[in-house]
Amino acid sequence: MSGQALAALLATVVLVAGVDADAQPEGMGTLLRRIDHLVYATPDLAAGVQRIEGLLGVRATPGGQHPGEGTRNALVALGPSAYLEIIARDPEQAEPATARKFGIDTLSSPRLVTWAAKGSDLPSMVADARRHGVMLGDVIPGSRRTPSGALLAWHITNQRVVIADGLIPFFIDWGRTPHPAATAAAGATLIALRAEHPDPDRVRKVLDQLGLDLPVTRGATPALIATIDGRHGRVELR
Repeated sequence: MSGQALAALLATVVLVAGVDADAQPEGMGTLLRRIDHLVYATPDLAAGVQRIEGLLGVRATPGGQHPGEGTRNALVALGPSAYLEIIARDPEQAEPATARKFGIDTLSSPRLVTWAAKGSDLPSMVADARRHGVMLGDVIPGSRRTPSGALLAWHITNQRVVIADGLIPFFIDWGRTPHPAATAAAGATLIALRAEHPDPDRVRKVLDQLGLDLPVTRGATPALIATIDGRHGRVELR
């Protein structure tokens, strides 16, 4: 590995040594049950998959194309009903009519850009959130086919509505579709999720309105930080 590549790797993750592999931060269990997936955006999918494999020792399962969006993904299970989505531009698709989601068009390096929370009766949830001043995106349908041809379908609050620099999640309801974590590459476990932001009080206020207890501390720039146990040990992924 070149010195430049090693520096980039170290800037993205921190190996956490000397901890109990079974330890979980106090109070984190409730939040973990709400997490559906983490979004790790990268300029190039193959490079993103390779980086995650180097960190976790798990080779992501190819996901599929997002028709019309100009993106495709690969997945790593983080538990029975949670996963890491690695997403990037799809060179096999024509350029989309609008900018790709998650700032992919202008990314210079991979990072965790946002997260998805589990939801049901999304229209009612959105209406309630808006009454409390949290302007979640409209509920829209989504779908993609897996490499085997299986159709996955879901409803989601529009991911193009970004609140608090992506630290406020979008919400997803898979309905009758089997959860993608069931067929994603295994070998990693999500231990904790936290965030940093220059205005943590504002972010925490929005999270409280949504009933989410994501820890947020003050930081120079917005960041989402996941603690993950993988085959190479415990890492922090930003």
